[in-house]
Amino acid sequence: MKLAAYLLAFSILLLSCAKPSYKKNEIMLIDKEEVSETSIFDIPKNQKLSPDQQIASAILAAPQEAREEAMVYGYSESGEFMMLREGNNEFICVADNPAKDGFQVVCYHKSLEPMMDRGRELNAEGKSREEKETIRDEEATSGKMALPEAPATLHIYYGENAYFNEETGVIDNGKYRYVIYIPYATQESTGLSLAPNESSHPWLMFPGRYNAHIMVTPEY
Repeated sequence: MKLAAYLLAFSILLLSCAKPSYKKNEIMLIDKEEVSETSIFDIPKNQKLSPDQQIASAILAAPQEAREEAMVYGYSESGEFMMLREGNNEFICVADNPAKDGFQVVCYHKSLEPMMDRGRELNAEGKSREEKETIRDEEATSGKMALPEAPATLHIYYGENAYFNEETGVIDNGKYRYVIYIPYATQESTGLSLAPNESSHPWLMFPGRYNAHIMVTPEY
């Protein structure tokens, strides 16, 4: 009898301990789902940042030591592309375009500016991607559009759900990509693969063309 009573008491104790544990796990699961959904809906879309915020976010794409002296392009209240800050080094940064979904800021070496500026002009003219590439290819071949004489890097800080956190001054949910332009580079001249051997490995895109470049996309 004593043994039976002891086993009964022990079983009740086990059940009473297990029940709260189950409820706690259930509550934690619900909380996790709610937090996940809230974080998605709370992500700012198509942010319209002030000029100072545009500058602060755009320079985050640049190497840290180059940020304070980099030139910065951005957008006016009406969406006009414009210079926000003159620069004193070799970098040019571009703030996120609020008219486009997602978030992207870039910073590139100034030797790439003729190619980038020509691309913006052709975009403004309504040229398709194919038309733009054909025109720039022809102008690069003729010498009308200057190309970098040495490898030149474009830094991209981007993300579909990325945004500039106005409280912390950082970009949340963002990823980096590095594009190193070497005009007319080939697999033979660089020794690079024409496709990434593994995720995040560097590879050569558009080999032999005016805009040949090394792609580097780190894993996160």
